[in-house]
Amino acid sequence: MELNRLLLLTSFLLHIEEGHARPMGPVCDKRLIQKYIGEAKDMEKKVSQCQALPTLNHPVILPLVDFNMQQWKSKSDEIKRREILCNLVLLVGAVTEAQGQVGQECGAKQLSQLYQHANTFLLFLQNFGWEEGPWEPDCSPRSTEQTQVTEIFFTYRQLLQGKLRFFFHNLAKDSCD
Repeated sequence: MELNRLLLLTSFLLHIEEGHARPMGPVCDKRLIQKYIGEAKDMEKKVSQCQALPTLNHPVILPLVDFNMQQWKSKSDEIKRREILCNLVLLVGAVTEAQGQVGQECGAKQLSQLYQHANTFLLFLQNFGWEEGPWEPDCSPRSTEQTQVTEIFFTYRQLLQGKLRFFFHNLAKDSCD
């Protein structure tokens, strides 16, 4: 698991834009976001194949990550970033809470992998080098309670395929050669 996280970090660091000292990999290389989406699909598939995956005793709070494309386009990059960060904070918290409730080998392993991936995106967006200053976790995104572990993976995949992918695509227009 730590090797995967190290590989993701290395990938980010290998794409540092000269003079800006900020990682550009997932923004400028569209193959990377597609790779992460593929990994999210694989994690979701693997967890759905776990035998007798338990229902969570205590519901976790997941962000609602659906969006209207027209409204999304009208938001500034900073507002989009903050919204995604809020979604990721809530998602990472839900994964952490679910990890404490899932003792099954398969489910626990997949949750650990999901935590690492989501946390890597969280750290990336927090440290991207924005002019607006540091991000403070004082948000309350739209959310829902869930007791199914598979919903956590579904939410993560939706976040990657939607908001994060479109956000990176938009940033690439201004940040990449």
